[in-house]
Amino acid sequence: MDPRRKYTGPWCPAAASRSVVVSEESCCWGSWASLQCPLGLWGTTLTENTAENRELYVKTTLRELLVYAVFLVDICLLTYGMTSSSAYYYTKVMSELFLHTPSDTGVSFQSISSMADFWDFAQGPLLDSLYWTKWYNNQSLGRGSHSFIYHENLLLGVPRLRQLRVRNDSCVVHEDFREDILNCYDVYSPDKEEQLPFGRLNGTAWTYHSQDELRGSSHWGRLTSYSGGGYYLDLPGSRQASAEALQDLQEGLWLDRGTRVVFIDFSVYNANINLFCVLRLVVEFPATGGAIPSWQIRTVKLIRYVSNWDFFIIGCEIIFCIFIFYYVVEEILELYIHRLHYLSGIWNILDLVVILLSIVAVGFHIFRTLEVNRLMGKLLQQPDIYADFEFLAFWQTQYNNMNAVNLFFAWIKIFKYISFNKTMTQLSSTLARCAKDILGFAIMFFVIFFAYAQLGYLLFGTQVENFSTFIKCIFTQFRIILGDFDYNAIDNANRILGPTYFVTYVFFVFFVLLNMFLAIINDTYSEVKEELAGQKDELQLSDLLKQGYNKTLLRLRLRKERVSDVKKVLQGGEQEIQLEDFTNTLRQLGHAEHLTELMATFSRFDQDGNRIPDEKEQEQMQQDLEGERVALNTDIEHLGRSIVSSPPGESGPEAARAGGCVSGEEFYTLTRRVLQLETILEGVVSQVDAVGSKLKMLEKKGQLAPSPGMGEQGIWEHMQPVPAVTPAPWGVQGWQDSEFPCEREGEALEERRLSPAGRLQCCRGVGVTPPQGKVHEGSVEGLLWTFH
Repeated sequence: MDPRRKYTGPWCPAAASRSVVVSEESCCWGSWASLQCPLGLWGTTLTENTAENRELYVKTTLRELLVYAVFLVDICLLTYGMTSSSAYYYTKVMSELFLHTPSDTGVSFQSISSMADFWDFAQGPLLDSLYWTKWYNNQSLGRGSHSFIYHENLLLGVPRLRQLRVRNDSCVVHEDFREDILNCYDVYSPDKEEQLPFGRLNGTAWTYHSQDELRGSSHWGRLTSYSGGGYYLDLPGSRQASAEALQDLQEGLWLDRGTRVVFIDFSVYNANINLFCVLRLVVEFPATGGAIPSWQIRTVKLIRYVSNWDFFIIGCEIIFCIFIFYYVVEEILELYIHRLHYLSGIWNILDLVVILLSIVAVGFHIFRTLEVNRLMGKLLQQPDIYADFEFLAFWQTQYNNMNAVNLFFAWIKIFKYISFNKTMTQLSSTLARCAKDILGFAIMFFVIFFAYAQLGYLLFGTQVENFSTFIKCIFTQFRIILGDFDYNAIDNANRILGPTYFVTYVFFVFFVLLNMFLAIINDTYSEVKEELAGQKDELQLSDLLKQGYNKTLLRLRLRKERVSDVKKVLQGGEQEIQLEDFTNTLRQLGHAEHLTELMATFSRFDQDGNRIPDEKEQEQMQQDLEGERVALNTDIEHLGRSIVSSPPGESGPEAARAGGCVSGEEFYTLTRRVLQLETILEGVVSQVDAVGSKLKMLEKKGQLAPSPGMGEQGIWEHMQPVPAVTPAPWGVQGWQDSEFPCEREGEALEERRLSPAGRLQCCRGVGVTPPQGKVHEGSVEGLLWTFH
């Protein structure tokens, strides 16, 4: 007997893979205790022996799915708890105020095209939007020197202007123009950055400060990336003082040919919705001249625990940490069991990614909380300094992006738990099978795609914005496939090559290559679907749900029958019922096993305690039973009518067989009996072959003759099969004494397999009795009885 068949606990692949020989006598629970994996709560399909047990596999997967569903709900609550539906409108209001408000000359931030336009915006719409100290009727807000933008948003600290410059000798003028062009300012790069004082040579606006001194961060603009240092000016707390400071910068020529970028940074806070809005207005001055405005508005929630919803999120965060600990232990166990082979599965790698991102999220959450407390404490002590929330808002945005990616992977991970269903495996099977074909197709596709991208960049890059860089060309060509494209722009750029490029690209990429891609996936999907349709149906999740449905329905129907039978006893017509008559009648109706429960019900209605319910007490009992019967009918109807339930009166294993299913214990017992019968039949067949060979040899030698007094008819009568004997039912007392029907304590299977007497003993164990008298081992009679 396979030793694993006696072990019903958790399966440990590491232990099962060892070359251990265990005899039947030593194959007990104690011998398996040393090989057992202490998994318990962390048991998964990778740590349980589910390869040969489909029901265990489905149940384990279902348990994992239910636990993961709770984790997914928790992470969704945390992710959406960091955002607010008001964040978009907050961003929209701030952008309209600072980006679209025009000056007296009609210049808004988005329309800045020169240095002169920048000063018009800075001294007009910018100051008007930053400092709100009066109502629309010129009445003071009465809130001191603080500015409340739109009367709701507190300006934190003071705004800051900062610029970066390049050196005069950062480029070389051609010798033919050196007499006319004396200065040369290259495009910005950190190695060409100006760090010497200029202009009036005093104050922070005219002297350079490094990124470390300003505790700034780099910025990725439209043209290039800029460092966090430079020349800066913190505007005063009032509009009048700020206007004078800006006028002083303009007169001192703070912006000149060496200026490459100007930043305007400030932060506001809205207590109504508990949101910070960190704004950065950027104006780049390229080496070509002119100005390119851009902006960055980050609306973030930095203070977490204010409202009741925030305190609910605290509970979700605690649950999230518990889940992370649970999954970390689970992954450690799976890594310990499967070693590096664990990393060969894509779902296992996805598990590690989700856990690592979650751990980073927890660490950043702690850092963010401490940093906000530090900045707010510093700002409250010195309200007239610049409140640098840019760094924190940047990492809060990255934190939100990381959580978004983590949540995306968490949702994709659901396919890991539902892939045991044939319908759910169609997508993964299709992609896995056509991966090689798609890889080969992708090489051919991108060769043509990049060839057209370079062609478009070289043909239209100087005139069409969508082709101004190679990266933009790539995205533009994807947009052409989707139909989002400005054809007139390339037609005006080149009237001959423009239409030629467009027509040939659409033909080869859209009509040919794209349809080849769809054909590869469609053919593979058809093959996968056909194979899945021809596969043998295995135990599915729906089967488990159906079994649970049948058990629940059967339990409700049996309870309903007990209620009906009690009502029959009460409706017998007698005004008084003796307790003994009540119990005897219920026992005759087949409710002996539920007699204790029914007696408790009888005593509950026996108000006077005389153990004889009178007419009033019987009426009360009938009303209560009628209400319970109606409730049970309602429960049964709610379960649905699609499944045919077992007939009334069946219970236990019989009801399970009537519903088309058996319990796990019965299935295990039947499996062992089938293995026992296979072993016996193998011995029978081998001995029949041996006897047949001996009979042929004796017949050839002439030594085979009938027994004295027995003719041919007697031989045939003697060899008639014995009457069929009905074996004992499975699971009766005769089978419960040992693990196999013919197994006794200390008796090994190999002894029965080799010994004819053992086979005869097994026949007696199943209820077949040999004929009276001595049956010789190895004789024809013994062989026939062994076979029977």
